[in-house]
Amino acid sequence: MEITGKVALVTGGARRIGREISLHLARRGADVAVNYLSSHDEAHEVRALIEKLGGRALCIRADISDSTEVTKMVEEAVDSLGRVDILINNAAIFYKTDPLSLSESEWDRFLDINLKGAFLCSQQVARHFMDRYREGGGENELVAGKIVNIADVGGVVGWKGYVPYCVSKAGLIMLTKSMAKALAPAVTVNAVAPGPVMFPDHYTEKEKEAALRQTALKREGSPIDVARAVEFTLESDYVTGEVVFVDGGRQLL
Repeated sequence: MEITGKVALVTGGARRIGREISLHLARRGADVAVNYLSSHDEAHEVRALIEKLGGRALCIRADISDSTEVTKMVEEAVDSLGRVDILINNAAIFYKTDPLSLSESEWDRFLDINLKGAFLCSQQVARHFMDRYREGGGENELVAGKIVNIADVGGVVGWKGYVPYCVSKAGLIMLTKSMAKALAPAVTVNAVAPGPVMFPDHYTEKEKEAALRQTALKREGSPIDVARAVEFTLESDYVTGEVVFVDGGRQLL
């Protein structure tokens, strides 16, 4: 798929890796709908930057764990930007938990946002893709749409202090593979799994050093590394159901 001229919906697209993906797609010529929940100011800043690049942008506040809000979000993106060609499921929560004291509501929150939310967004956008595919609206494209899930190396390498997070990302990897089968040949579904890229604010220097020691390359990655991997999955029409690790070789060790 040629990214130029396409419309991308990026969940959690206002901050951190999501911000870099939103801006990178805009630099490649895409119009971008930036989803956010609480990052109002950051989302509108990203919108302004995209418009400065010459693209169209839209900020949409929505809780992706709520199916009604997801439906409204996709409808707003289509109504305002004309269509959606690309979905980037990036929104997620990440923080340390103790599996012995973890509450049921906390468990549900991780799975609702990190996994169910990605499914709800994929389901709604895929309906839009499939309608267009059946109507022959794909023009000269080989596929009607692209879905990229932002997973994590934690989905294959378990961490004792992040049990619900790792489980949610492992589920996202299987969601990628299952949806790739379910939506073929009209839609490709892939995942990009970062490793130590943009450490969370709560990480200590000791924790950062320990994480980097566990990579083969012994250094931190950059959000642009993730954005470029996303770009690869979007431009490659013969790749689906794959997980591209951007982790410095963390899953090897």
